[in-house]
Amino acid sequence: MQSNLMLLLAAAIWGMGFVAQRLGMDHMGPYTFNGLRFLLGALSLLPLILWLRTRQQTGTSRELLKGGLIAGGVLFAAASLQQVGLLYTTAAKAGFITGFYIIIVPLLGLALRHKTGLNTWIGGAVALAGLYLLSVTEDFTMNLGDLLQVVGALFWAIHLLLLDHYSSRVAPIRLAAVQFVVCGLLSLAVAFTIEVPSMAGAVAGWQALLYAGLVSVGVGYTLQVLGQREAHPAHAAIILSLETVFAAIGGVLLLGEHLDSRAMAGCSLMLAGMLISQVHLRWWWKSRRDRVANAK
Repeated sequence: MQSNLMLLLAAAIWGMGFVAQRLGMDHMGPYTFNGLRFLLGALSLLPLILWLRTRQQTGTSRELLKGGLIAGGVLFAAASLQQVGLLYTTAAKAGFITGFYIIIVPLLGLALRHKTGLNTWIGGAVALAGLYLLSVTEDFTMNLGDLLQVVGALFWAIHLLLLDHYSSRVAPIRLAAVQFVVCGLLSLAVAFTIEVPSMAGAVAGWQALLYAGLVSVGVGYTLQVLGQREAHPAHAAIILSLETVFAAIGGVLLLGEHLDSRAMAGCSLMLAGMLISQVHLRWWWKSRRDRVANAK
């Protein structure tokens, strides 16, 4: 129960992070926000890295740098699509559409000869129907924000598979810190090219930055690591997928967003599809449990 509560709190923190991402762009551009957010996130992991330094399988520095650069580059693409997309869509819709990566992961895994069951195909079909109701209008069009989130979900799925690959070779938390630094630096490079970053904007949006960087990354990631040590893999998958629900709750309560009946039906179907597809995702969660065990 304690582990499940930790994972539930992590899901709530990550879901509410979509609200912080929306509010942060009231004061700075999407790339500036992401750059500062991920660098803060890397900094926030230092205590966890120090705490687990004697328990981690470190691997070589070369492997850590290679994995961090590749994963960080994909993370940059995924986070950029998500953050820019939030300029044109709601936090509630972004949360559910981003969660679609849970369906994409096992489908991409087929190319890597990972096994998948019938539940994955059923869950994918249900989630796809939900995505249609949520984002496709009666004129068969999709707004730019939703489209960016869909493409971003593909990159989130690729990113997760990369982490699954490299985390068995290097310490997962150190890998996370390196990829956050890479993503943050790439985001700031783009920010200084197409935006006008300013100290005044960062100061004005400090609350959103601290939440998205320190709380969402540092606290959320720590709770995930601790919770997955004892939680049942299937339970952990289902609990963490509730991030999408918390994103919707945060959007409605804190940002005044509105979901009509069609959108609500779409959200419900997407969540149902995610849950159906996760029940037997053994190959991924077994790998993640093994990585957490290595960190003990």
